[in-house]
This record gives sequence, C-alpha cells and structure tokens, in this order.
Amino acid sequence: MKFKCPHCNEIHDGLPSWGFDRPSQYYDVPADKIESDVFLTSDSCVIADRFFFIRGCLDIPIIGSDETYTWGVWTSLSETNFFIWQDHYEVAQRSHIGPFFGWFNSSLSVYPETMHLKCMVHLQDNGQRPKIILEETDHPLSVHQRNGIRMETLLGMMHALEKQAQTA
Repeated sequence: MKFKCPHCNEIHDGLPSWGFDRPSQYYDVPADKIESDVFLTSDSCVIADRFFFIRGCLDIPIIGSDETYTWGVWTSLSETNFFIWQDHYEVAQRSHIGPFFGWFNSSLSVYPETMHLKCMVHLQDNGQRPKIILEETDHPLSVHQRNGIRMETLLGMMHALEKQAQTA
C-alpha cells in the first residue's frame, strides 16, 4: 500500500506501525526495583509477582480499504489466565483457549486516556500475538476498532506520535 502523507507530502510504502515494548505500569516501578521486581520479555511482563501483562495486537480497520492498522499494545491478565497463556505460548493451535478478560495497559497519547479500558484477549494460532478486543464503549479507540478509521485521521495520529517521539 502506497500513500502520500498529507503532513510531510512524501510518498510512503506501507503503513507506519506503532507499538510499545513494555506495559505502562512498568514505568511506575522505582528504578532501584526494576532488576529485582520486574520480569520482562518481548511478549510478557510480571511486576512484583503480583501484576501480569502480555503484549497483543489491537486492529483498527481502515475505512475504504482492505487494510487494517495494528497497534502493538499491552494488557493485564489475572495470574491464573497469565499462566494459562504462558503454558500455551509455544503451542501451535491455541485459539480455542480463552478469551481472557484484561485491563488495557498502554497509553495511546493520540486518544483520550486509554489506560484501564476493559478488553478481551483472544489467543491466536501459529505463534501470532493475541488479538485485543476492547469493550464496546463510546471511547474513540473502541469506536475506531468497531467502525474503522479514515486514513487521513490515522496519518494525522502517526504524524503526532512521530513529533512526540522526536521531542522526547
């Protein structure tokens, strides 16, 4: 998919992607406790043996296109469900397990606060990250997940995120 960005006026090949390498709650852990209290991989995080998180994909359909935009996000799981997920992490056929309830744990700054939105975690087969499905509410992220987003709106969000990253 090629498109001309209305913000930089350049032609891009493929959609940009945006994801988080750790859950937002990770940043609440004092620096002197990170090493002792946090277990972090590219797909999971456990904090103080009390808080359990996994990384997943939140898909947003793009209106007028067969494409979807995927946010790489984190959600909490209960301890029980985390260990069920972990026990099936390397199992090829696992989509029949779950779904599991979670609390969204990524703060998408281009939306009103997204932390702690209710969601369901759906395991996928063949090593794919779980799909994160938000509870149906009037929150704009939930609305976009259900109804789609216009390409111009999405590109504006990507531009804003890029500017934020450059000033951070």
